[in-house]
Amino acid sequence: MSQAAQTLGEYPERDGAEMLRIGDLHAFYGESHILHGVDFDVKRGELVTLLGRNGAGRSTTLKAIMNMVGRRTGSIVINGTETLAMKPHRIPRLGVGYCPEERGIFASLDVEENLLLPPTVRSGGMGIDEIYAMFPNLYERRRSQGTRLSGGEQQMLAMARILRTGARMLLLDEITEGLAPVIVQALGEVLVKLKERGMTIVLVEQNFRFAAPLADRHFVMEHGRIIEEISAAELPSRREHLNTLLGV
Repeated sequence: MSQAAQTLGEYPERDGAEMLRIGDLHAFYGESHILHGVDFDVKRGELVTLLGRNGAGRSTTLKAIMNMVGRRTGSIVINGTETLAMKPHRIPRLGVGYCPEERGIFASLDVEENLLLPPTVRSGGMGIDEIYAMFPNLYERRRSQGTRLSGGEQQMLAMARILRTGARMLLLDEITEGLAPVIVQALGEVLVKLKERGMTIVLVEQNFRFAAPLADRHFVMEHGRIIEEISAAELPSRREHLNTLLGV
């Protein structure tokens, strides 16, 4: 395989192959040491959650994957490519889409203009019609400016915009926070559809009731490291233990 193909992350998509492997990841903001040796892996097509109390390092882990922290050490392998030394703007070309908590909707643009804005970084991005089929609310509001959208509609738009780019792995940070239950349910249905399409998803989520039925595995973080891994099959018998870890 050519170096150019490796750079663009053009790897054969094998079911069960690792999409992401993080090893001994440390991350710093200035002098603040936030992640203290994070280790986990995500297989292609899996949905995994990063759970934990506020300040555990979950959002920083997503930012570290995207090289959006001050400094990081360790190993981050995305689709077979070590990315620790990679510039932030190169990482989406490996098929990674990051949806931050703040969403970043362009207020002066309408829904469709927001959707058409991102560049295609890889082939296979969803077309506008596919997006509207998955997010009917956005079709109804396609001529509405960003400022006129509800929080839930903004969240849908932020996710839809990433799907336009050709991303195959989604890093989603607190997508249900502050949203009405009917919107939370709609987002859950979207994640199920994305999994069915073979997407790999890393979900940072405070709402465990939302995350529990969706995920293949749950990783619990505390003080900047993974302290527990619980599979979907183990969840019923370990629910009480997990609630204790999360302070639920």
